[in-house]
Amino acid sequence: MKDSPALEPGYFLDRLRAADPEVHAALAGELERQQDGIELIASENLVSRASLDALGSVIVNKTVEGRPGARYYGGAAFADRIESLAVERAKELFGCDFANVQPHSGSQANQAVFLALLQPGDVVLGMALDAGGHLSHGAAPNLTGKWFRPVRYGTDAAGLIDMAEVERLAREHRPKLLICGGSAYPRAIDFARFRRIADAAGAYLLADMAHFAGLVAGDAHPSPLPHAHVTTATTYKNLRGARGGLILTDDAALARKLDSAVFPGVQGSVILNAVAAKAVCLGEALKPSFRAYAAQVLANARALADTLMQRGIAVVAGGTDTPLLVADLRPLGLTGAAASDALEAAGLTCNKNVVPGDTQPPRVTSGLRFGSAAGTTRGFGEDEFRRIGGWIADVLHAMAAAGGARDEAVEQAVRADVRTLCRAFPIYPGLDTA
Repeated sequence: MKDSPALEPGYFLDRLRAADPEVHAALAGELERQQDGIELIASENLVSRASLDALGSVIVNKTVEGRPGARYYGGAAFADRIESLAVERAKELFGCDFANVQPHSGSQANQAVFLALLQPGDVVLGMALDAGGHLSHGAAPNLTGKWFRPVRYGTDAAGLIDMAEVERLAREHRPKLLICGGSAYPRAIDFARFRRIADAAGAYLLADMAHFAGLVAGDAHPSPLPHAHVTTATTYKNLRGARGGLILTDDAALARKLDSAVFPGVQGSVILNAVAAKAVCLGEALKPSFRAYAAQVLANARALADTLMQRGIAVVAGGTDTPLLVADLRPLGLTGAAASDALEAAGLTCNKNVVPGDTQPPRVTSGLRFGSAAGTTRGFGEDEFRRIGGWIADVLHAMAAAGGARDEAVEQAVRADVRTLCRAFPIYPGLDTA
């Protein structure tokens, strides 16, 4: 074959290591970080090797707009097959009639719901950020907070949703949309009561189950779908798939509005390699083994919460019914920013997080959020999470004893223990970043 002057030698042959050593080195470093550290960020997980294959497949070359069977570009037969597989698997997994698998993220799924159901200036009633809500539920810095009129409900002294406040605010403000679910609320939600409140106010009910969708899929958590008009979810976190969002409903009329809100409303062409990986993870979640995984995620989160409380660390709402928990560091005199840096040095990655009544700025915070999904995927059980809880407590108590200063000796001792545990539960054996 004659070489084209426009084609670089090796374009279709060179692997990343040769083509771009700098990017290759960064990816190799990230693989090592994941292999030798414990991931406790609640919004992260470890995808299967099959999902990695889908993400790196040639479908990344294809561009489509529209829905399967109604595309604006030709050559879409295999793209249609992939997206249809993802849709059918999502419907089967969550027991719903309609699913849109195109949203690039949970936030964009929520934006599509806002576009489909609301007009600018409509009232939205959602959970306050310091109570565990999410930016895309009407927070001031977010588009949803700038174009709509947000009203916020919070939690009571026990850290539980103040349902009396939700009911009072719904009667007073008559929201067009009521939202339940959040990014840092650890307890089960009374979806049926939320629906009654929504109906009484003449509101749509949106359930955002991004942080417990995997537990719903695995029958380890109540499902919001029988109660909500619309449910959104993400496919990473505890569904342990590629990053992206889902929109689910049983209402045919709403489904048509939601499809149009996704495209052309808030998105353009479909990220097909992500949709292919979504199809893979949804297929994995339909397997019987996923039920055991979901149950273990919950058991591990509770083991971690119990261990922290036994070691004198305050846990918001006194525990968890989900894959996440939030530690309140105010009794220790620590900030989330400083504590998360110390834990990362010890090989334990988590994120700083606001807590109810927090007076620290968002870049500092008074809390930490932990999740059990990634560690469970790795093979950790309750015994391992109790050890992890002990290591977290060691680092935090050492800081508290030093008036907030970091104790590098404790961090390094924990880091060594973390590395030993991780090497007993290897991930991606033999994986080459190419």
